[in-house]
Amino acid sequence: MKNDYLLLTPGPLSTSESVRQAMLNDWCTWDDQYNKEIVQVIRDKLVKLATNKNTYTSVLMQGSGTASVEATIGSALGKQDKLLVIDNGAYGARIAEITDYLQIDCTTIRQGETEQANLQLLEEALINDPAITHVAMVHCETTTGMLNPIEAFCKIAKAHNKVVIVDAMSSFGGIEMDIGELDIDFMISSANKCIQGVPGFGFVVAKQSQLERCKGQARSLSLDLHAQWLCMQENHGKWRFTSPTHTVRAFYQALLELEQEGGIKQRQTRYQTNQLTLVKGMRELGFETLLPDHQHSPIITSFYSPTESQYDFKTFYERLKAEGFVIYPGKVSNADCFRIGNIGEVYPEDITRLITAIKSVIYWEEVA
Repeated sequence: MKNDYLLLTPGPLSTSESVRQAMLNDWCTWDDQYNKEIVQVIRDKLVKLATNKNTYTSVLMQGSGTASVEATIGSALGKQDKLLVIDNGAYGARIAEITDYLQIDCTTIRQGETEQANLQLLEEALINDPAITHVAMVHCETTTGMLNPIEAFCKIAKAHNKVVIVDAMSSFGGIEMDIGELDIDFMISSANKCIQGVPGFGFVVAKQSQLERCKGQARSLSLDLHAQWLCMQENHGKWRFTSPTHTVRAFYQALLELEQEGGIKQRQTRYQTNQLTLVKGMRELGFETLLPDHQHSPIITSFYSPTESQYDFKTFYERLKAEGFVIYPGKVSNADCFRIGNIGEVYPEDITRLITAIKSVIYWEEVA
């Protein structure tokens, strides 16, 4: 079955035909061609995309992006360690939830979902609680589309000598940053986000010295970050357990296409153009954004739902899908809204077509 629509979501997202075609061949997980020429190349490319510093390494983990977050939290913190989490959205809250499951000591700075990370509260917490050893924050909170101030966050954390964990799930590959310059210890992302691969695995780019300290600390066999990294290091890309081969091969192709586009800088420019085109067109149709412009990321944007009594998101969604576009429901607890993503194999002309489709759907609802 072929889908005749664009996924305007934060991932999974629309991929290129060549990325999909890369999954048509089968691969053996033990084969040197697969491990050395695909997995190892991917690991090297991820580090080079993340930083120019040679003190970093990478490890791939089967499962969703959340599995890689859980692997990192469950492996990076020892029994005597304590984590501070910035929670201003569903994904910061998820990190805190992971610590509950794993029985890791954790304190949380809880904020509203439309508030950027409060750095003054971070500073105060680090001063007042010397037991904190690690800090974590989500870079792009796709709950709303907010971009948190990563540079200032890292600067404060490092001034207090803390281990920094950044969930860059929806930003890595689509927003320029050098995690070495930011002094990030663990950066987590997923195959099906801005690199424009398909779901199946996540990855962590980390300081090798920090990964080595994770030995023996994991709370899970399959989510042991150190054991997975060590296996890949010592066996030239070999995964401990069954590798998602088709997904990995698609990701390799996606990395090549990122390079062909001009790298992260050019991809960020395309995403930003998509987002600006979207906001301009939606405002012309009378829609309001949930966040002010200075808080927007180029990844996904939240819009307030229309206040007309006949509006129903499910109907709106289905009619847009019939026009060739799939959008996302809202995830904010105290606002009725929906979200539209700008990432994936999506271009400004696609956003222009979307605006035309929304205009026709709105008119249809008005006359219905």
